[in-house]
Amino acid sequence: MTKRIFHSTLAVGLAVLVTSLAVVLGCLYDYYVRLQESQLRDELSIAAAAVEGQGEAYLSKLSSDHYRITWVKADGTVLYDTRADAAAMENHAQRQEVQQALTTGVGESSRYSATLLEKTLYYAQRLPDGTVLRLSATRVTWGVLLLSMLQPLLLVLVVALILSGLLARRVSRRIVEPLNRLDLEHPLDNDAYEELSPLLRRLEHQRRQIDDQLRDLRRQSEKFQQVTANMNEGLVLLDEGGMVLSLNPAACRIFQTDDGCVGRDFLTVERDTAVSRALRDASAQGHGEARLARDGHEYQFDVTAIVIDGERAGAVLLAFDVTEQAFAERNRREFTANVSHELKTPLQGIIGSAELLENGMVQPEDVPRFVGHIRAEAQRLVALVNDIIGLSRLDEGDEMPSEPVELLALCRETAAALESAAAQRQVSLSVTGQEVTVPGVRRLLSEVMTNLCDNAVKYNVPGGSVAVTVTANEDNAAVTVSDTGIGIPADQQSRVFERFYRVDKSHSRQSGGTGLGLSIVKHAVQDLGGGIHLDSTPGKGTTIRVALPLEQSGE
Repeated sequence: MTKRIFHSTLAVGLAVLVTSLAVVLGCLYDYYVRLQESQLRDELSIAAAAVEGQGEAYLSKLSSDHYRITWVKADGTVLYDTRADAAAMENHAQRQEVQQALTTGVGESSRYSATLLEKTLYYAQRLPDGTVLRLSATRVTWGVLLLSMLQPLLLVLVVALILSGLLARRVSRRIVEPLNRLDLEHPLDNDAYEELSPLLRRLEHQRRQIDDQLRDLRRQSEKFQQVTANMNEGLVLLDEGGMVLSLNPAACRIFQTDDGCVGRDFLTVERDTAVSRALRDASAQGHGEARLARDGHEYQFDVTAIVIDGERAGAVLLAFDVTEQAFAERNRREFTANVSHELKTPLQGIIGSAELLENGMVQPEDVPRFVGHIRAEAQRLVALVNDIIGLSRLDEGDEMPSEPVELLALCRETAAALESAAAQRQVSLSVTGQEVTVPGVRRLLSEVMTNLCDNAVKYNVPGGSVAVTVTANEDNAAVTVSDTGIGIPADQQSRVFERFYRVDKSHSRQSGGTGLGLSIVKHAVQDLGGGIHLDSTPGKGTTIRVALPLEQSGE
């Protein structure tokens, strides 16, 4: 801006200078022409008086480079000329100034010479004897005047140029300096030109609008960062070229990278072919999907193209951890297969025995044995169905009303119900401990105690024992069920809580086990907010400890 003001000021100064010089030269030229004409008239009057008294003798004495004198008879014959031979000169009777002088006494004219590029002034006066005396001089032209004043004009121009440059520089700085000092952060606080007040007020208004918009954008950005930072799903924003614009911490964890990958091609961050294929599908079709396993987790990738005004502007990649869903699907398939198998086994036994009885292929003395087999398999089937129904209810997560449950009394009720079965197997069953009341679902707790004690009795040895102990501390209550049974091998202890898993399948079938008891126990304890721990030694026995909170979470 300073340069533009400088150049403009300098141009204006030079234009004013040139215009002024032109006006001055015009005035000087006009003045000089009038002065020249006046001098010629005066010189002519003097010369006429002298020639009238002295004649040719006076003219012969004259010598001037500025003007020329010609003496002409009335008939036009040249008598004398100060610059040429009179005899060789042509007749001047037709000259305009000579004709005027002969008629009126004085005459004047001017003629331009195209060859000499000069204009000559002629003044003539008639003498008393009838002759005419003419005085002529070359009029000064613009070119001659400029050439004669060239040196002073150049000097004036140089000086004026220097002064104009200095003045323009000073003026431009003084004009721009207040503008450079403007505080655009606080426009209304500036002491600037009054003409800038509307602009400064508009700037202040726009500044406030921009500040408000920036605050809104900052808040929205912070909200977006907070939301994406707390997302369990991985979020990656890509531009139209596949470059990473942004990613949240979950995405960094999934793709094992950090914020340093921003600005890089996403395919250099994640090289899996399935993800690459999903990106290509999103680019071509608007959406792409991929699924892959990584670090013990299974992830679902969804890529959606971002389209603005019909043109692809980028893509959004979401990574979902579907490990639990995948595990649940596998468990559901396994559960379905196991249920089908477990239901078929007792049904086949029942059908087989019934067919033998129906066809009369059983001896009368063996009929009670086959009927007993049918009854046992039916009981096993009923137990299996009940366990499946109970486990399904737990899986569905049905809300069950909570109530205070006294554990010691519940354990004694369970022991009393299993006393007959324990006596048949020659197993002693005892309950000791302190009275502790916990919040929970009585039915679920009853199923937990029943399954634990029933397993301790079934998988015990003749003459063995089962000890149920109830304890409590400040935070938790615990029920410990210890037996002196066959125990569980160490390599199988981690699987005993799986559905339909049996340590000793032959013993389980003989005892009527469904393989769901401990699964129900684990699921129920988890629903009650507790935990379960198993400790077992083959040939010595098993101890299972169930810990339950004394207060429900959220209370």
